[in-house]
Amino acid sequence: MAQYQKIEYRIGADGKIVETVLNGVGSSCTENTSGIEKALGKVESQKLFPEYYQDGEELINEQTQNQTEM
Repeated sequence: MAQYQKIEYRIGADGKIVETVLNGVGSSCTENTSGIEKALGKVESQKLFPEYYQDGEELINEQTQNQTEM
């Protein structure tokens, strides 16, 4: 059964995008967001919260990106 995930995007005045994934399990959070990350531009940094490494039901992943113009 597919797990519900909530993905939040915050875009700062400087153009930085912070992506936060809630309720993911294992690597599903990074797999589910890889397409949009590629479309937005280069990932500057990635912070995996402790829940990522646990077998728990809640996973939080936050990434920061700069939007690049094409």
